[in-house]
Amino acid sequence: MYERSRNLLDCYIAGFTYYDGLDVMDELELGTQVILKSEPDNPHDPDAVAIYYGETKLGYVPEAENSQISHLLYFGYDDIIETKINCRYPEAHMEKQFRVVVKLKDNRGNERASKSRW
Repeated sequence: MYERSRNLLDCYIAGFTYYDGLDVMDELELGTQVILKSEPDNPHDPDAVAIYYGETKLGYVPEAENSQISHLLYFGYDDIIETKINCRYPEAHMEKQFRVVVKLKDNRGNERASKSRW
């Protein structure tokens, strides 16, 4: 049976080297949950979406890809998405070492939803 993808976005963490990601990068394993926070007052981009690990700002969703997520967060729909580290490339440049995936939560409440895997 066909199962729709829950993926909304898969992207690098933009600006990783300019924020505090280096302080926690050893803790960022595959599957580590991160949090998205809208920054509507950001002077460079009103659709800016910051990526946090706990209280540590890792960087941003890239500007070219942030509009849809920004709108969801702005209107209070942060409870329907989940964001995790989904790739780590230790040999790559710091700006390309980590990718995150943003998925819709599966709230169907049926057996298929409970067995849904990352």
